[in-house]
Formats: sequence, C-alpha cells, structure tokens
Amino acid sequence: MSARIVLLPRRAKPFYARHPWVFPGAIAEIQGEPKDGDAVEVYSHGGAFIAHGLFNSKSRLRVRLYSWDFDQRIDEVFFQQRLAHAIQLRRDVLRLVGPDLACRLVFSESDGLSGLTVDQYGEVLVVQFTSLGLANSKQAIVAELVKQVSPRAIYLRTERGIGEQEGLQLEDSLLWGKLPEEPIVINERGAKFIVNLTEGQKTGFYLDQRENHQAVAKYAHGRQVLDAFSYTGGFGLHAALQGATSVTCVDGSENALEIGRQNAELNGVSERVNMVKSDVFKYLEQSVQQNLKYDLITLDPPKFARSQSALDTALKGYRRLQALALQLLNPQGILVLCCCSGVIKWADIEEIAAQVATEAKRPLQILERHAQPADHPVSLACPETSYLKCLIFRAP
Repeated sequence: MSARIVLLPRRAKPFYARHPWVFPGAIAEIQGEPKDGDAVEVYSHGGAFIAHGLFNSKSRLRVRLYSWDFDQRIDEVFFQQRLAHAIQLRRDVLRLVGPDLACRLVFSESDGLSGLTVDQYGEVLVVQFTSLGLANSKQAIVAELVKQVSPRAIYLRTERGIGEQEGLQLEDSLLWGKLPEEPIVINERGAKFIVNLTEGQKTGFYLDQRENHQAVAKYAHGRQVLDAFSYTGGFGLHAALQGATSVTCVDGSENALEIGRQNAELNGVSERVNMVKSDVFKYLEQSVQQNLKYDLITLDPPKFARSQSALDTALKGYRRLQALALQLLNPQGILVLCCCSGVIKWADIEEIAAQVATEAKRPLQILERHAQPADHPVSLACPETSYLKCLIFRAP
C-alpha cells in the first residue's frame, strides 16, 4: 500500500485542477514512511483521493503528480501511454519527422511527465531527468523510447545544479545504442546546424527558437546584424541566409563559436559571418564607445531568473541590455529581445522596453510577439510551462 500525503484544508483546489507540483507548505500529514522516489497517494484534508505522485523529501517539489485516476498507477503501462501520446503529437499532428529534423519529443509537465525531457536529433534521442522519481524509472522509460521511436542511440544529459536540488546522482552517459561517429547535422527549415550532444547547452541546441529564427530572419535582408548571445549562430546564420550584408555573432563560449564557424561554412555564408568571443555586456559597452551601428540586433540571453527571488536583478539585466542595444541601433532598425525566464512575464518585458525607449527619447514599436513552438506545448493546468518570450521591435 502506498504512503498517503494529506493536504491542509483549502489547499487541494490546484491539484484537483491537475497542477502537478505539491510544495511542502500544502502538506498537513504524511501517513507512512515513503522513501525518496516512492509512489504516494495524495488526499484532500477531507479524505478524498486526488492523484498518484512521486515523493521526494529533498526537493522543494515535495510531490510531483502524474495520474488523477485511482486505477492508473505509475508503472510501465503508464509510461507506455504517456510517451505514446507525446510522440503522436510530434509525428502525426505537427508532422515533425525526417532524418535530419529535430524537435522536442517530450516536454515534461506539458506531456504529463514532470521531470522528463526528450529531444530528438534525427536518429538520436537526448534525455534529461530533473525528477528523482522518474530517474528511478530510467530503464523502463528508455526501453519504451527504444520500442516506440527505434533510435540509433539514446544519450543522457544532466542539468547543472539538479543533483543537489533533487538528490539525483546522474552523469552524462550513453544509455542505449551507439552514437554516430560523424557529426550530427540537423536541418532547421533550410539552415544546417551541427549539434554537439555531449558538450552543448541544454541537450545540444535551442530547439525552442526554431520558429523565432525564421520570424526574425525575414527582416535581415540588406541589413548589418548583431547576434548577441549567439551560441552556435541560430539567429545570425538564418539572417545571413536571408540576405544580411554582415553578421556579427557574439558569445562567451569559444566551443560554441567554433561550431558556429563550422555552421557558417556548412551553409555557405562564412564570408559574411564573424564570430566574436566576448562577454556580451562588455561587447555592447565597447561598441557604444566605438560608435558602432547595426540595423538588426538580437538579444537572446540565458535564463537570468530561475526563481522569484532573482526577479529584480534579472529585470535590471534586461533593462541594461536593451538600453545598450538601442544606442547601437540605426534609425529604422530592428531590435529583438528574447526571454526564457518563466518568472518574467510579457508585461515585465514590455514595461522595461517602454522605460528604456522613453529615457532614450526614441519610440519603439512592437511588430511581433512570439513564444515557444508547438512541440513545447503549454499546459493550461501548469502555467509555468509557458516560458519563452520573443519580442520584435522597430525603432524609427
């Protein structure tokens, strides 16, 4: 019999609505002695069953919820069904299939598998576990992925800091099959990118920017472009392919820039693309001092705020970035700002942009708003799954 988690009075409503995270402050009593990673049943204070979940005393997400059907336990059949539903969306609905295509195959809470991310790069899958409970079922999940996808290899990537947060002891490693000896190259709507599965950021590529790369690139023809926080050149290479006269990609990682150089060569645009290793803030400041100018600037920084406590510092960072970029932007220029911090809202970003524009005495127009693509769906039960924001401004 599973241990029981009994909630405090008037704390059950979000979980009836299928929000998957139970924090310690919502728990009145733990009946039984569940070990970290064990399955538990969650009940209201009045004794009504709510959901099956996985317990972890080391995590601030004390219980992650997975099944609201009393008869549906968290077992191999559960993983089979959830993975099948996730894969069906990408294959049959979104039609994200092909030998050199890449997509997010499983998106954690949005696919009912809180703590599991699976990305597909052609014939190779890359998985991340951010939940101890699901990591304990690693073998069952890998076996089901092999059965349903038939990949060439499955590789495990770990997220920085997650071991301490979840009590996880995982290392990057090959879980199944054999990685190809040749470089993995994906095709993102005509642009080719080399993916470093073992050393790159996230699982090797920023798959969530696929559609935003295209949205920005259509403004690039005939323009001088600055791609700040470029990583391996996502925005910059698309801009070059769409006719930008020059592209400067700036990033702090030499490894990422070297792959970016290879990507530029692969796409036949290396003569118009320059890769610069620098701290982006310092580069922007020096460029202002040198009176450099650009016609299109993309700002795609890493996550500045991972929690609400970091919000104020993060907003100051975005404010500083926009203020510097606006000084470098030519009249009729395009400024693109991306934000991947879920705790920062659309209104926060737009308010900062309005303040910066007022102080610079330069109007800004919002041309487009974009978010994450459909293979990163948003769960209405878990608003936190909506995280990516991309604003395209024009500065007359």
